[in-house]
Amino acid sequence: MVRARQFQVTFDCAVPERVGQFWCAALGYVVPPPPPGFADWDEFNRALPADKQDSAFACVDPDGVGPRLFFQRVPEGKTVKNRVHLDIRVAPGLAGADRLAALESECARLVELGATRVRLLPAGDGEESCIVMQDVEGNEFCLD
Repeated sequence: MVRARQFQVTFDCAVPERVGQFWCAALGYVVPPPPPGFADWDEFNRALPADKQDSAFACVDPDGVGPRLFFQRVPEGKTVKNRVHLDIRVAPGLAGADRLAALESECARLVELGATRVRLLPAGDGEESCIVMQDVEGNEFCLD
């Protein structure tokens, strides 16, 4: 049996580069090199048919550990809660006030990048606190 060893996470969005640049900054990801024969992504984009220009963007983990993120333009806007979301693990192993301080610090940084804080889910019932947020186009994610 063949098993998938790699995967990418794909975001449907209105402005792929804007959303992709947010996630690059949020996760420390980078834009991969352009396809062979192109000096940069702008040159590649200009070579596409007009209806395909600015329709996609990608970023990768510079260490090659995390999944590739792909952003594709779609005509419809976001209307409901995500069925899948990313958890940014900023406080693994931390608890109580230390965990909350780490979450709040990262939340403030991401808000400066254009994210929106939705709510704090406080610790309780054996679970530690996390912060629910939205990226620059309203895609939910959590600081965990």
